[in-house]
Amino acid sequence: MPTNAPTAANALPDVTSSDTTLRRFLHGLPGVDAVGLEARAASLGTRSIKTTAKAYAIDLAISMVDLTTLEGADTPGKVRALGAKAVLPDPTDRSTPTTAAVCVYPDMVAVAKEAVAGSGVKVASVATAFPAGRAALDVKLADVRDAVAAGADEIDMVIDRGAFLAGRYMKVYDEIVAVKEASGAARLKVIFETGELSTYDNIRRASWLGMLAGADFIKTSTGKVAVNATPANTLLMLEAVRDFRAQTGVQVGVKPAGGIRTTKDAIKFLVLVNETAGADWLDNHWFRFGASSLLNDLLMQRQKLATGRYSGPDYVTVD
Repeated sequence: MPTNAPTAANALPDVTSSDTTLRRFLHGLPGVDAVGLEARAASLGTRSIKTTAKAYAIDLAISMVDLTTLEGADTPGKVRALGAKAVLPDPTDRSTPTTAAVCVYPDMVAVAKEAVAGSGVKVASVATAFPAGRAALDVKLADVRDAVAAGADEIDMVIDRGAFLAGRYMKVYDEIVAVKEASGAARLKVIFETGELSTYDNIRRASWLGMLAGADFIKTSTGKVAVNATPANTLLMLEAVRDFRAQTGVQVGVKPAGGIRTTKDAIKFLVLVNETAGADWLDNHWFRFGASSLLNDLLMQRQKLATGRYSGPDYVTVD
């Protein structure tokens, strides 16, 4: 499996040397054929996954979930319950995989860390004035440092979409670099809020910008806007990480988030991963689902495969 030992800076040394060279590089990326992209995403979504392959896909999807609560009404009790569910998603079947992580606000990191202690489940924290990202850089970095000090294993940051859409690419790049440094050993997921980027070309540019700046993951959305993860925008980001690794030797993960609610949806995304980036990304170190309700449907479908009966939502815990 590739590591992050190579760096994009070494492979593409002049790309980020100035705002002009960065702009030239990003605008020199191939334009996106929107019709072709959407048609391919729709075509891959029709693949039929049955029996043993479906059981494998469900367990894989469960292991890729970042079980998330990002509400103003979050309480320590809710976060503890979420952590317990991440560690033991189905108390009636201990063969069920744990989820990849729980994702919370920075002030809930310590609670989440205690709830999943010893399990291998990671604690991810949103930061940088999530979800809007409208704050001064020193405030954003303090947000990150607080989360890391509380024990966060992963940081989910939001980019400054206003700066990006205004063409101030170096500002966005420098901010990601600073957040990466503040994150220390924590892995960094960079959220683009694709629903606000307007065009597929912008999503491709944002993907490369995030990866050049050192993102460990690129992530579609906050889940707080009308348009979140879609097969088409995720396919485009998977193409970007595939091409980035081919050019730099650096492998970067992808996290679609928001709007993925059913097992059928999750399996469609796994097909996209396999057919676009390849089997190297079919692992929770490189692919995640940002979700809250998805896990319940995965558990119900898993129970149905095991017992032949569809238990319904009353037989899984409510997030």
